Amino acid sequence: MSFNDNVELDPSQVQDRRGMGRGTKIGGGIGGGIILLLAALFGINPQLLEGLAGAVQGPPSQGAGSAPACGTGADADARLDCRIVGTVNSLNAFWPGYLAQYNKKYPQPHTVIFTGGTDTGCGPATSEVGPFYCPVDTTAYFDPGFFQELVDRFGSSGGPLAQEYVVAHEFGHHVQNLLGNLDRAQQDPQGPGSGAVRVELQADCYAGLWVHYATTQPDPKTGQPYLDPLKEKDLQDALSAASAVGDDRIQKAATGRVSPEAWTHGSSAQRQKWFYQGYKTGDINQCDTFSVAAP
Repeated sequence: MSFNDNVELDPSQVQDRRGMGRGTKIGGGIGGGIILLLAALFGINPQLLEGLAGAVQGPPSQGAGSAPACGTGADADARLDCRIVGTVNSLNAFWPGYLAQYNKKYPQPHTVIFTGGTDTGCGPATSEVGPFYCPVDTTAYFDPGFFQELVDRFGSSGGPLAQEYVVAHEFGHHVQNLLGNLDRAQQDPQGPGSGAVRVELQADCYAGLWVHYATTQPDPKTGQPYLDPLKEKDLQDALSAASAVGDDRIQKAATGRVSPEAWTHGSSAQRQKWFYQGYKTGDINQCDTFSVAAP
């Protein structure tokens, strides 16, 4: 979806660490391996979580600035980093009021954009882990270069809502963290009906839920909606991104076969189904992936 040109962005909600060269490769085994990169997409990298017990909770380290030159919705339409800022602004405007209906508070997560590598509350990370949310420092991390990988390596369409979906999915993990569901992924880490898959599909549903309301969610400064009305192509872009990172599609491309017992994020069909469920209903109660026999 395109942004309303006149909305005012708040770049202070996104910390810019690009070019700082921080972080080291985790465990020495990630290297440039595409399979491990694919396995880590859109969730919490299991290798990151190994350091949770000894991590110190707190906000992202200081020393980096806000995302530069992102002032209006027109900037978000023109630049990927500003589109991340605008999407973060919209999500942070939407979730507090929505969760308040259920007497739940929404402390804003931190957001970091980086290139190469960075330090996180869950341990050092490189771009190879893909976008992820760390519950220890309640921060979503994005390397903007990933969004081209989504097109070039995973075959997704490259439209704005495909990119905004990625951001909204990671914020979905923050909502799960607030509601107490996020840790269920580690209790049952793989398989087609596992807790890990259900956590990822619920985050997809939460991303769709945000899309349901995004075109009416106003910028608090101007009162104008952040995003322009949804077009059919926008929806297809988001569904394309959801399909591109399905476990079955990734496994088929990487190994030539599909092994559901190793799934951690869900199939392409499942990811599309639950994103659309959130979008169609706009109801968080319809995103309960844990109550259905087969998600």
